Amino acid sequence: MDGLMVLTTILWGFLGIILLYFGVQLFDRLDPIDYRSQVERGNLAAGVIVASIILSLAAIIVSVIIT
Repeated sequence: MDGLMVLTTILWGFLGIILLYFGVQLFDRLDPIDYRSQVERGNLAAGVIVASIILSLAAIIVSVIIT
C-alpha cells in the first residue's frame, strides 16, 4: 500500500514537471520577446518575468493535480 502511494506520488510529480516544461515552451513560442537571450545579457526584469511565469504555471498545475 505504501509503495503504491510512493509510486503514484512520483508519477504525479513527473507529470507536473512535464506539464511545466511544455507550458514554458508554449510561452516561449507565443511571446515575441526572446527572454533567454535577455536573461543571458543580464536583464534582471526579463529574469523576473520568466520566474513569475514559471511560478504561476506551477501554481496552476498543482491546483489541477490536487483536484
